[in-house]
Amino acid sequence: MILYPAVDILDGQAVRLVQGDFAAPTVYGDDPLGAALAWVEAGARALHVVDLDGARAGAPRNLDAVRRICAEARVPVQVGGGLRAAADVDAAFEAGAARVVVGTAAYEDSPMLADVLARHGERIAVAVDVRDGRVSAAGWTRDTGLEPLAAIAELQDRGVRALVYTNVDRDGMLEGPDPAEARRVAEAVDGALVWSGGIGELAHLEALARLPLEGVIVGKALYEGRFTVAEAHAALA
Repeated sequence: MILYPAVDILDGQAVRLVQGDFAAPTVYGDDPLGAALAWVEAGARALHVVDLDGARAGAPRNLDAVRRICAEARVPVQVGGGLRAAADVDAAFEAGAARVVVGTAAYEDSPMLADVLARHGERIAVAVDVRDGRVSAAGWTRDTGLEPLAAIAELQDRGVRALVYTNVDRDGMLEGPDPAEARRVAEAVDGALVWSGGIGELAHLEALARLPLEGVIVGKALYEGRFTVAEAHAALA
């Protein structure tokens, strides 16, 4: 199972949000590249990079930072945030992304999703960001009205084979995922599933390691030193 340390970029800094709230970011570093390289030096074998400025604006704003991270980190980098046009997805791949995560466009622009899936296949993942029990979009600000399992079934029918699932209500809270929710989602996915949201201790990773997940995204717990990358790898193993 893959550990994805998170590098979220907002206003040129490495930050973490709590429950998707842009108004109160916690800044962990002035240089996202430095944060990314620190995780790799600590043993990370992959990274999850989110352009929060892009998610808020609806178009990428930090592709130069993504390009630098991909070039210098030398590990697979999963990239998301504001990628709502096929040209922007292509630009993220050109910047070095190993996988691109599409969110809003997957729910609001079916032809765009079909296009990028046809050309990039399993290198495209779709974000299923859940707030108040429903899938949200547009930087977690718009309720799509979709129930998560129904959304997952529809996405898979459309050819999606990789998903990144985030419980936004738990994100940044460090209180752990809902075990029942995690199991329901894992059992519903036929393909690669990456879990995100609420990881606060090694026991949370050990519980997720029992599920058929491809990987887990961890942000705040790593930045705050609740465990190390090596300890996380051991828990996921």
